[in-house]
Amino acid sequence: MSPSTVGLALLLLGIFAIVGTLIRVRSRRTQKLFLPVSIIAGFIALILGPEVLGRLAGLVGLDALTEGGLFGADVMSVWSELPGLLISVVFATMFLGEAIPSPKRAVTLLGPQLSLGVTFGAGQYVVGILVAVLLLVPLFDISPMFGALIEIGFEGGHGTAAGMAPVMAELGFEEGGDLALAMATVGIVSGILIGVIAVNWAARTGHSQFLDSKAELPEDEQRGVYAGDDQPSGGKLTVRASSLESLTLHIGIVGLAIVIGQLLLMGMQAIERALWADFVEIFAYVPLFPLAMLGGVIIQLVIDRTGRGDLLDRGTMERIQGASLDLLIIAALATLSLDAIANNFGPFAILAVVGIAWNVFVLFVLAPRYISRFWFERGIGDFGQSMGVTATGLLLMRMADPNRKSPAYESFGYKQLVFEPFFGGGIITAAAIPLIVQFGPFPFLIGMSILLIAAILSGLLYFGRNPRFGDFETKAD
Repeated sequence: MSPSTVGLALLLLGIFAIVGTLIRVRSRRTQKLFLPVSIIAGFIALILGPEVLGRLAGLVGLDALTEGGLFGADVMSVWSELPGLLISVVFATMFLGEAIPSPKRAVTLLGPQLSLGVTFGAGQYVVGILVAVLLLVPLFDISPMFGALIEIGFEGGHGTAAGMAPVMAELGFEEGGDLALAMATVGIVSGILIGVIAVNWAARTGHSQFLDSKAELPEDEQRGVYAGDDQPSGGKLTVRASSLESLTLHIGIVGLAIVIGQLLLMGMQAIERALWADFVEIFAYVPLFPLAMLGGVIIQLVIDRTGRGDLLDRGTMERIQGASLDLLIIAALATLSLDAIANNFGPFAILAVVGIAWNVFVLFVLAPRYISRFWFERGIGDFGQSMGVTATGLLLMRMADPNRKSPAYESFGYKQLVFEPFFGGGIITAAAIPLIVQFGPFPFLIGMSILLIAAILSGLLYFGRNPRFGDFETKAD
């Protein structure tokens, strides 16, 4: 693929961002729904791509548009790769430019958030395998491996689904990769739609402390723009331009964090290949982005220890993170696949509905009982992640807390450090299919049930009732 194609693909994302901005500025409906520009732009690109326009063109004989819509197959190929790359940038910047907090604050925010994340992840395995074993296997004569698709597709997303496809094919579940990708697609679409509805519900009912749909917001705020003297600064210069552009330095630091994360991941994979790869591969499917975040933490710790924290500006890191997230969302929505759902539609639809119902139940019933302060802002992030893409969680948190006044982003980041190595493409996700094949579905089901019960009990009886887990300072205080 030529560099000019890559450049064109990136330029087109920027153009769609402009189109989305114009729509947001002019459309009252999108303003009332708090729809971010990235979602608007992504759906426009999806309509003009091969999944919608390409299909319609094929019906009337315009074969030139069938593979890539208006953009061409090469541009679509670039866009399909971008989410997996940009999510590492988003997470590498999570803690860069901000002093690492005390362990006490980290534990205070981590505890209930981790219980909530494990409830989402382990519960997806439990309900999925139960439905598969009790209903889908006898009714549709399918493999018990079908029950793992909710977690692989919803919690893991498209990257994990694609990574697990060779393993599932090797183990006799040839259609598993396509179904997992379809499940991830359903998760993204339903997660965004339900998430937007939930954010608007929270704004109307007062469950969001930072959004109020009953209040008459200023016109510029509804349109999603700043005006006049209200325009805040995007960051500070930390090095003189005569030496180096400050943005260049920050991009370099982000790149270094990702490289450190890649080296950590490669080390884990090398140990695995030397010790147990012949039995089961685990770290081969652990995604890079949680390790990239750990790389950022390592860099920040070194900077804090050396007393050179003035070299990094948090505002600049947030701009890099925000731009990467916007481009990621537009590209991910533009390349959604609508094909695989047609096959195995009956069991697939049942499993998808069960998975969505579980996630909605956890968000609205369990999250308020796990988290005593800012339960919606913190819970909606985990809900979005549990529906297919970590970026969806970040997007919904941005909608629920646009000025980052709650600890939602911070607690979400702490949870990722512990959660991602296991679920959503981590050890448990990678090992689930091989374990089900080798030992049957019931041992794995029992293990996930024990983990789920532990998460629910700790969330309801300890974190939700202990006032110290709601005792922390925020920008809202």
